[in-house]
Amino acid sequence: MSNERFSAWVFDLDNTLYPAADLYDEIGARMTAYIARTVGVDDAEALRLRELYFHQYGATIVGLVRHHGVDARDFLADVHEADHSVLVVDDELRELIADLPGRRLAFTNGGGGHPERVLETLGLASCFDGIFDIEAAGLSPKPQRESYERLVKAFSIDPTRSILIEDTLRNLEPAHALGFTTALVGPVHPEPRPIYLNHWGSDVKALLRALDRVQFGAAEETR
Repeated sequence: MSNERFSAWVFDLDNTLYPAADLYDEIGARMTAYIARTVGVDDAEALRLRELYFHQYGATIVGLVRHHGVDARDFLADVHEADHSVLVVDDELRELIADLPGRRLAFTNGGGGHPERVLETLGLASCFDGIFDIEAAGLSPKPQRESYERLVKAFSIDPTRSILIEDTLRNLEPAHALGFTTALVGPVHPEPRPIYLNHWGSDVKALLRALDRVQFGAAEETR
């Protein structure tokens, strides 16, 4: 069975379409600084709150809105104003994505124009038919089920004919429950493999190259 099975290819952004470590260091520092000056705490407490809310809610901004009345739009725009000089255009990845049949969508917990700017810098903007970020999700981040349901509704997706590609394992379980085929990318290959994981690749290019050769249904490694 070929890639024609999928009418929608849904990609996570950070650490899926590009290695985000360097960019995330700056974004993380900007988050800590924003929390410190807005909430009125020192850097150590700001970092504690940043990590606490991320683990509790799936995204730091959710906790900041709920507990401190932070303006989500202002926060997301500010912290994502990062230096994109660390990003590198990958022509092979662009070709692989452009050749996929069906719609290509970016699904991210980022916001404030971050996904649009990153895709533009990576030379991938023309490959994607839409972006669904945390603002579009009504501040319901992955892995909250509402985020996936709102994505499905916004783009009239048939989950049973769609694949979600992610670097974060916990973000795949709700998608699988809705009927998506799921794929994990990255160096960590979970064993035993969860029943909600269909495919795994060492990176997104390896995954996309291999999917044409994989018989869908049973979970496969796509190194």
